[in-house]
Amino acid sequence: MSRLEEAIAEGRFVVTAELLTIDAGGLDAVRERFEPFEPWVDAVNATDNTSAHAHASPVAVAIALKQLGVEPVMQLVCRDRNRLALEADIAGAALHGIENLCCLTGDDVTAGDEPEARRVFDLDSSQLIATAAAMARGHYLSGRKIDPAPHLFIGAVENPAAPPFDYRVERALEKVRAGARFFQLQVCFHRELLERFIAEAVASGLADKAALIPSICLVRSPRSLRFIDEHVPGISVPPEMIERCEHASDSEAECFELGCELAEHARSLPGIAGLHLISFRREAGIARLCTRLAIPTRAERETRGYRSPVAV
Repeated sequence: MSRLEEAIAEGRFVVTAELLTIDAGGLDAVRERFEPFEPWVDAVNATDNTSAHAHASPVAVAIALKQLGVEPVMQLVCRDRNRLALEADIAGAALHGIENLCCLTGDDVTAGDEPEARRVFDLDSSQLIATAAAMARGHYLSGRKIDPAPHLFIGAVENPAAPPFDYRVERALEKVRAGARFFQLQVCFHRELLERFIAEAVASGLADKAALIPSICLVRSPRSLRFIDEHVPGISVPPEMIERCEHASDSEAECFELGCELAEHARSLPGIAGLHLISFRREAGIARLCTRLAIPTRAERETRGYRSPVAV
């Protein structure tokens, strides 16, 4: 059982983080990216060609994280591989003891810098989840046996802020039926939409069936917020948030305050299991946020226990 799976099973507040993309530099480059926040996180995401830009493969990065003593969550997207390649990556990673898997559809190639790339989409995200679950039961999609079967802790992504809103919780439940056990929710700058999703997740039983982990994105400038709003598919930023940071005397400090407020709001919601933290800068913003919100380190959470504070 992975550390992330164990923490969720025991009801401890979990913290995961996104590793900045890797193109070169070996293990030192991987270490440089996670060192500032390593004491706080249960697991670190090895991303898969984020925003349709080519980078070092998630299998290679996940293995590197494992070698450096950090538990990986290996992302896999359906955009770039057929089912044979996806099954091969899951099996190959499992050979190295990588159990946490996050299954995504993937941004369209038009979001990246090689829009002429051919889309694959042999499977969709729910089918990829079902494929991983089948492998965990001991067989490939063909029915061919895997012995011993890999132990996998399978996750997915859902977007609380993307229409049609009424469909989001039901789609997440479909992924649970396929085999998902945790969700790293897409970044959501709209508090009311996250509240709505979590409330429906609790009412429908989704929060009992899978761990819900909202994502918080830390940026250093209002320009970054505007870029996310205008160019990142599926994410919008309320104009008043951008204007607030633009008009602040210290815009970088105000952006950090905004991230802290969104994180505090997210962790106060009943039914959430932790936070997934994203920072696109090579600095200690994630560590600063955890310290600011008095989130104990991973070692402290493991020894003394810590659950999400719930607003009364």
